Amino acid sequence: MSVTPGKMGELLKAYLVKQITGEPISKTAPIIFAERITDFLSLVCIGLIGGYVFNFGRAIIIAVGIFFIILTIALTNRTIGERAINLFAKINLIKKYVEHAKEAYESSYRMLQLKPLVQMSFLSLAAWLFECLGYYLILINFHVEISLLWASFSYAFATIVGAISMLPGGLGVTEGSLTVLLQQKHYPLDIAFASTFIIRIVTLWFAVFVGVVSVLLYQKRFGKITIEQ
Repeated sequence: MSVTPGKMGELLKAYLVKQITGEPISKTAPIIFAERITDFLSLVCIGLIGGYVFNFGRAIIIAVGIFFIILTIALTNRTIGERAINLFAKINLIKKYVEHAKEAYESSYRMLQLKPLVQMSFLSLAAWLFECLGYYLILINFHVEISLLWASFSYAFATIVGAISMLPGGLGVTEGSLTVLLQQKHYPLDIAFASTFIIRIVTLWFAVFVGVVSVLLYQKRFGKITIEQ
């Protein structure tokens, strides 16, 4: 599900949890939402440092950071959350889902409190830094003379741009951004394209492969995945 727009297909995880434990999707789906928030906050931290050092892309990174900070504050503000739910309750088409919305909000509220948010963000930051390190190792094997900071910044920036494009897996946008950024360092197109291709294979498409294997193992242990009508 990493190749779905905004990774929203990862809501499948909440459905699988329901099949195993019986926990309602409205309770566990916010986990995926909180994961996206911490992903963006981590990438913004990496990108912002590089943006100021290399004087590139700061406006985009700051705008994304502000958006997710405001979103987090709004979700952890009881007044705003309750008013939003009460507003939805007045709309005939969706008022029957209000109880689910309340449960989802409660889950989001608990996860986005300061302590769990900081813990999740540090874990997310560590994970993204390993991906940045992977990109750096690929580049130096092409004899590209760049710093780890530049590799981390370019990878974080390209990932952010790809994510906000809402294209599946940021396909095309992320790859294009990585290629252009490397070409701006005066490296040839073949090296820029090859290094971009490899990092996407070992991150995005490796994750898809892991997911496929996991689903097969899941179905072997728990039975075929069925979607309720």
